Amino acid sequence: MNLFLWLEILCAITLIVMVATAYLAIAQRANSNDLMPSEQAAVLLLGTLIPALGIVVLWGRRVAIRRAGGTSARLHVNLVFFFSLIAAIPTLFVAVFASILFQSGVEFWFSDNSRGIMENANELAEGYYDENLRYVGYHSVTMAGDLRFFLQDMPITSPVFNEQYALQVYRRELSDSAVLIRAPDGAFRIPAIVDPQNDYDRDRVTPEDVERLYAGEAFVVRSTPQRIEAVTLLDRDAEAFLYIARNAQVGQAQLYQQAQNVVSSYADLTQRARVLQLQFNVALFLVSLFLVGLAVYAALRFADRQVKPLTELADAAGEIGSGNYAMRVSGRIGKQDEIGLLGRAFNRMTSQIERQTDALLGANHQLAERRAFMEAVLESITAGIVSLDGVGRVLLMNGAAQRLLLDGAEGAVVGQELEAVSPEIAQLVRDGAQSEIVQFSRNGELVTLAVQLSPATEGMVITFEDITRRLLDQRQAAWSDVARRIAHEIKNPLTPIQLATERLKRRYGRQIEQDTELFDELTGTIIRQVGDLRKMVDEFSNFARLPKPIFRPEDPVDLVRQALFLQEVANPDIAYGFSADDDIGTIECDRHQFGQAMTNVLKNAAEAIETRERDAPADWRGRIAVTVSADADHLQVEITDNGSGLPKGGVNVIEPYVTTREKGTGLGLAIVQKIVEEHGGELAFTGMKEGGTRATLRFARHPAHQDGSGDGQE
Repeated sequence: MNLFLWLEILCAITLIVMVATAYLAIAQRANSNDLMPSEQAAVLLLGTLIPALGIVVLWGRRVAIRRAGGTSARLHVNLVFFFSLIAAIPTLFVAVFASILFQSGVEFWFSDNSRGIMENANELAEGYYDENLRYVGYHSVTMAGDLRFFLQDMPITSPVFNEQYALQVYRRELSDSAVLIRAPDGAFRIPAIVDPQNDYDRDRVTPEDVERLYAGEAFVVRSTPQRIEAVTLLDRDAEAFLYIARNAQVGQAQLYQQAQNVVSSYADLTQRARVLQLQFNVALFLVSLFLVGLAVYAALRFADRQVKPLTELADAAGEIGSGNYAMRVSGRIGKQDEIGLLGRAFNRMTSQIERQTDALLGANHQLAERRAFMEAVLESITAGIVSLDGVGRVLLMNGAAQRLLLDGAEGAVVGQELEAVSPEIAQLVRDGAQSEIVQFSRNGELVTLAVQLSPATEGMVITFEDITRRLLDQRQAAWSDVARRIAHEIKNPLTPIQLATERLKRRYGRQIEQDTELFDELTGTIIRQVGDLRKMVDEFSNFARLPKPIFRPEDPVDLVRQALFLQEVANPDIAYGFSADDDIGTIECDRHQFGQAMTNVLKNAAEAIETRERDAPADWRGRIAVTVSADADHLQVEITDNGSGLPKGGVNVIEPYVTTREKGTGLGLAIVQKIVEEHGGELAFTGMKEGGTRATLRFARHPAHQDGSGDGQE
């Protein structure tokens, strides 16, 4: 730690101590009107200004070191430091001299002698004014005594009393007077008055006056600029009061008020002088710091101008070392001195280096553009592309490949073994195959890829495409054609068989006397089996020729409730639950197909519960919960059961003719899938950990708008 750092710390600590000392000195005089002595103010200013100027000078030196750097730092720092000292020392003496001069002038005008003269004059005015008030009050007491003497011999309404009353007012030089008696209701009536204006309505006695007189005061005096008023108690038992008033002398109240205003103004001026004293010293402090700071700034600018060419040359050398070959120096290169000669030579050197590197950079730029073009092409291809090195590590994988193999999972793939990314394709590489179909399970779904392997110079390029949906569409089209043919071939003979059996039963049912029950059972069996065959044919027909949906605004909650009610009636042993969000609104759907989809999924859930119920404990009960929710674009229906769950082995229960029941056709969920797709949605089944299945059906709110056509609308 060098000397200048210690000086900076010492100046900072001293400045903090002096600021705290000045604050305490000012706070001690906060409630006093005395000014701070000039010597104390000068000492505080000097003690605070010296460390502050020291910090500014040392800060300028630190900035000079940071801005200059290198071999020119000593010259740069010395210039700034000496310029700062030359500006700081005279500024310090001028600030202290100005503070002492200002303090002396302020103390002359706000000394104790000046303040004493103002206070004596104010006390004289207050004494004269209070004497007048007391004089009127004493007159009210003596006049009340005289009136009590008169009232002993005569009533208050007699002319003699009124004459004596008026004479009392005249002799005491009063302007008006009145005798007031308080009535039971609190109002005052005036039995006797001496008033040139005969003003009976003016309030002469207030409830506050009465309270003060009853409390023991001899009289109550109040004054206004026009008159001095006094109230005294005339007779306590009769609640009689005497009011007298004397007009104030012209200008008496104004003179008293002026004296008060002069004293108040002088006190305010004294307080402002204290604030002005503080503001002046703070201004001297700030101006001194500003002047020294301005000198430091000027010194920095001057030093920069003197040492800038060397600093610029050093910086340019650093830029060239970092690869900026276009860097040139411009300071003083036109001067015919050593620095100008050095700058011109430096510029010639950098120009030659720049020309030599431009060709190399151009070639690298072309290679980068070609690589970026190839990467853009690979990312735009929908097929997955993977490049391997000679040992089977991934060199490149486009976005389509990541979506197909990793299901969009983020993470570093380059550099990993292909075995860790896709074991199935890695097996094809080991087997040396050129093209193959690969199937694997991803998130519970079976994915089929058509893989093509091509050897490269050092490694291999693998391309593959997801054909899962294509195979499903082909399979569904084939099953639709099979269903149409089966329905056509079987449906025609069913009606004659059923009619012939029913006629046979009616025609010969009564004639057979032996084995009647066997005859009825056989004919009934034929009729029932024909009905079952008709239902199967109807499912084939519905799957093969599902009609185009007709979209109308419908209440989905009501449709779900209707389908749920039918299943509750049909399966009373199952506990059904239903919940729906508020304000779901309407969606555009085909009412019949929507209900058919709900019915098929609910029946499938009930049949799964029946399958599990065979092996379940006696207290076990099947449960089906239906939840309806919606957002701005879709309606979602979740049907959760605790039945037998999804079949093992990755079987897709939505594919046609896939069933786990003995008498099922495997077309129910396939029909639901077609209905949901026609309604712009999707169908998914999820196995529950505790057993059972959750079916999620999502329907678009406006399926006709979603597919860009209005077909099916009415």
